[in-house]
Amino acid sequence: MTKEINTAATETVKPDYERKIIAVIRSDISPKAARLKLEGYHGNDIAQAMDELSERERVKLYRICTAEMLAEAFEYLDEDKAGFYLSEMDIKKAAQLVSELEADTAVHILSELERQKRGLVIEMLPEDIRRDIELVSSFDEDEIGSRMTTNCIVVRENLSVSRAMEELVRQAEENDNISTIFVTDADGAFYGAVDLKELITAKNKGSLEDLIITSFPYVYAHETIDECIEKLKDYSEDSIPVLDNANRLLGVITSQSLVEVVDDEMGEDYARLAGLIAEEDLNEPLLKSMKKRLPWLVALFGLGIVVSAVVSAFEQVVAQLTLIMAFQSLILDMSGNVGTQSLAVTIRVLMDENLTFQQKLRLVLKESRVGLCNGLLLGLISIVFVGLFIMLFKHKDFMFSFAVSGCIGVALLLAMLISSTVGTLIPLFFKKIKVDPAVASGPLITTVNDLVAVVTYYGLSWVLLIQVLHLS
Repeated sequence: MTKEINTAATETVKPDYERKIIAVIRSDISPKAARLKLEGYHGNDIAQAMDELSERERVKLYRICTAEMLAEAFEYLDEDKAGFYLSEMDIKKAAQLVSELEADTAVHILSELERQKRGLVIEMLPEDIRRDIELVSSFDEDEIGSRMTTNCIVVRENLSVSRAMEELVRQAEENDNISTIFVTDADGAFYGAVDLKELITAKNKGSLEDLIITSFPYVYAHETIDECIEKLKDYSEDSIPVLDNANRLLGVITSQSLVEVVDDEMGEDYARLAGLIAEEDLNEPLLKSMKKRLPWLVALFGLGIVVSAVVSAFEQVVAQLTLIMAFQSLILDMSGNVGTQSLAVTIRVLMDENLTFQQKLRLVLKESRVGLCNGLLLGLISIVFVGLFIMLFKHKDFMFSFAVSGCIGVALLLAMLISSTVGTLIPLFFKKIKVDPAVASGPLITTVNDLVAVVTYYGLSWVLLIQVLHLS
């Protein structure tokens, strides 16, 4: 029995491929023998191992591996890291590697090189590769065209099945995205797509027209990435055609690139929700991290000054009724939490670009109702528990204790209602003015809701406790 358990445990342990790759690089075997050993490893494992190598050892790796092997590994590296490694290579090897990369990957990695070396690498590229890179780099970073590749199979609509097969075999020598064959007319306009399996199993003398799917999804190169993600999320195709404004096929965006795009977008949104202007990584320099964080911190500092100024306006309230200061954090925290929850829900809903005005209005009303109901429940709880706390531990009379707790309960109800509404309206406003709603970050919502909570709490305390009940 023990032997079986040990065997099962051994089988679940993942082999340490990175250590083995590093051992090969650091060994004294010949370059050819080392290359033959490394050919059996996945590109992702080689990419991970590169982080553990010294610069001298990486240079040795570049010399041992073929451009194809290095290109496979570079597809799994972050762009800035890949650009750094590419700068370590000699110009000839760098150009060979770039020639093997997908066009969109090549563009993003080349952008990390210093201008002079980038120009030298591009000059050494074959004419067709250079043309593809220039095409992809002509699009802005937020346009889907910047993520496409020309690695696809394209045939004419008027071919027979047998001719289409011949064309597939010919183009497959240069392009390995062959699971879907794209069809164009004589002018290069996109007409449809053919599944590889359907083409292989079709009768050789049949017409290609019978196999073409004309309702295949597509995007335009100048569409924004956000728009395209929303459009393509319900499809599971390996490649999606990318068209120009004249409906000519420019290239495709692969499922791998689509996953990377979604990951990048989620990373950017998460960074903005945290009050950053861009993502950070573990090895980022201090000054670069500071530059990403300071803009929002300065803006929030200004808002914080406003909140402090509002609090100072209620100095007389605090002076006459010092006890209420002890419960300020309760109102502020709950207000900020409710606003952040509504913000998260709203940003998630706003991923649907086709929301109507009625749907947005329903979202605002729903979040307001949630805030009202939660505020009512928590307000009642606070009236009971805060009142008992003041009476038992602060030794105040029943009237005073529950008058203060009642004011706190009402303030909590109003603050949560207003904060949930504000947490919904702010991202909707940003969306309306064509700004990423994630910019309405957690820190921003929290600070705005602090202002709401302070005015609500101290305002009610002034009116109810001092002016009406004369408890000062």
